[in-house]
Amino acid sequence: MKLRYSLFIAGICFSSLGFAQQETPAKFGKGMLNLMAKDSSWSVKFAPRIQFRAISSWDHDGNQYGKAEQNYLIRRARLKFSGFAYSPKLKYKIELGLSNRDISGANQFNSNAPKFILDAVIMWNLRENFELWVGQTKLPGNVERVVSSANLQLIDRSMLNSKFNIDRDLGVQVRHSAMLSEKFMIREKIAISQGEGRNITSGNLGGHQYTGRLELLPFGKFKSKGDYFQADLKREETPKLMVGVTYDFNQDAVKNRSNQGSYMATETGFYETDISTIFVDAMFKFKGFSFMGEYANRDADAPVAVEADGVTETGDVVQVGNAFNLQAGYLFKNNYEVAGRFTTLDYGMITGKDKQEQYTIGVSKYIAGHKLKVQSDFSYNTIDGNEAGLEFRLGFDLHF
Repeated sequence: MKLRYSLFIAGICFSSLGFAQQETPAKFGKGMLNLMAKDSSWSVKFAPRIQFRAISSWDHDGNQYGKAEQNYLIRRARLKFSGFAYSPKLKYKIELGLSNRDISGANQFNSNAPKFILDAVIMWNLRENFELWVGQTKLPGNVERVVSSANLQLIDRSMLNSKFNIDRDLGVQVRHSAMLSEKFMIREKIAISQGEGRNITSGNLGGHQYTGRLELLPFGKFKSKGDYFQADLKREETPKLMVGVTYDFNQDAVKNRSNQGSYMATETGFYETDISTIFVDAMFKFKGFSFMGEYANRDADAPVAVEADGVTETGDVVQVGNAFNLQAGYLFKNNYEVAGRFTTLDYGMITGKDKQEQYTIGVSKYIAGHKLKVQSDFSYNTIDGNEAGLEFRLGFDLHF
């Protein structure tokens, strides 16, 4: 039955080629397949990607480092579709995840189904520089999160991002840009979303989430949207800078990291509290040098979850605190890059978590930019100033 169904779907896909003009991308990295309707009423670009990783880590027990633990995994395996429908002003993006990490998290709030859908969003250019986005996609949070995982200059994102980001959600976004002078550009992004993350089907358990972001580009646009990919692959001939500020308010949030983390369950339902998150970040590039800096802060009205009596603690605590992340790299003319990163997490007394710091240095070889690259990095971790562990990672990306 499954085979018959698969053949049926494949037949529909291939038969659709008869109604479209097939185009082959000019070069690697521009998509595996590009289709355009004969009447130019729709288009689709198909671009799969995979990301392999090998990891060796050593924990420190206070006296010495233990035996290395090793792990090999397909960190990401994704299918990406994009194009327009009816009019070039109505664009869309669909991204599906296939790896274990991409689809994990099945529970009663998403119909106990794998979380295949990462992005499913329609982007309508209402007029001039106004766009309306509807669907599931990344919220306008910290710049490191909005940068695609395919476009990183180290093996993966920082600890700041993993603990404080607001990731994807279902909702509506409005985006606008304007020029204040010949070069000075501003961008505003506003989102209203469900507030519980991606692929939720059980309805809105808490309140809604409201996100606003302002970006300033005093020296004009980056080449090829370079403010949203890491490493100065375009070798900006003049300094380029983006400074961004995001404020996110999740009303009556029911998860311990705003729209991320674990649900805060009580004996009578869910614990709810207002959670606010602030991001301040910057991206700078000039002649092969790149720098990214980020600050994140999360706060809650009542971070310690309690039962309906208002006294008995449930054991859940909103992960309030702040984090800094500083990252820089230099790309040589042979397309080798050396990069370094320093990250610190400080949750404060209320969470019971210790202060963490991580120092990372990495080397990358860009064979075809971010579309085909080999990377490695080495990290040294501390907890409250004491040695905690070492980690070495090696990986490659292939992105059509």
